[in-house]
Amino acid sequence: MNKAILFDMDGVICHTNPFHSLAFKQFFSKRNLFPTEEEFSLHMYGKSNSYIMSHFFGRKIQGEELLELEEEKESLFREIYQYQVEPIAGFMDFFLKLKNKGLKTAVATSAPLANLELIAGKLNLFPHFESAMASEHVTKHKPDPEVYLKSAEKLNVHPADCIVFEDSFSGATAGLNAGMKVVAVLSSHSKEELPVCHYYIENYEGLEPEFLLEHLGEESF
Repeated sequence: MNKAILFDMDGVICHTNPFHSLAFKQFFSKRNLFPTEEEFSLHMYGKSNSYIMSHFFGRKIQGEELLELEEEKESLFREIYQYQVEPIAGFMDFFLKLKNKGLKTAVATSAPLANLELIAGKLNLFPHFESAMASEHVTKHKPDPEVYLKSAEKLNVHPADCIVFEDSFSGATAGLNAGMKVVAVLSSHSKEELPVCHYYIENYEGLEPEFLLEHLGEESF
C-alpha cells in the first residue's frame, strides 16, 4: 500500500498555539510590544518566525538577526511547553492504527527542529515516522508546498496518494498546492478561516484509517 499520511505539528499533533502565544508575549514585552490575541490570530498562527517578527517589528527581519531572535523566542517556547506536551484528543490512537495498517507517516512542520525533537521525542513518534522535516530542511516555507513535496519524495509516494493534516490557512494551502488531499484540524481556526479542504475534524476521536483510505483517491471526502 503505497500511500502516506503527513502531519503538520503545531495545532495538529499538539495544541501548542496557546504556549506559542505565551512565549511571543514574553519575547515582545521585553521590547515594549504588546500584540493582542486578535493580532496573533491574524499574524502568528501558522506563520513562519520570519513573517511574524517582520510584521510586528515593522521591518524585514532576516539573516543572522532572524536566527538569533528565533532562537530566543523558541527557547522560551520550549521552556514553557516541555512539561505540557499532550497530543490532541485521539491522535495517538489514530496514529497507531495508521501504523498497524502499514501506512507510511511523516511530520512536516514549519517549526524549528528543536521543537520537533521536543514534541515527537516526548510522544515517542520518531521510531514511527518514515520522514521528519522541520524549518531547517526547506528554503521556502508554507504556503509554498516544498516541505510536503520533499516529504512525498522521501517517502517515495506520489503527492496524489498523500493525505495532509493541517490546522492553518498557510499550511492547508501548502498541502493543496502540493496536490495532496487535506484534512483540516479545527484546533486553531474555524472552517470559514481556512481554504476549502477535503474534510474537517475537531480532533481524532472516532476517526478511522479505513475512512480515509476509502476516499483517498477521490476529489473530496
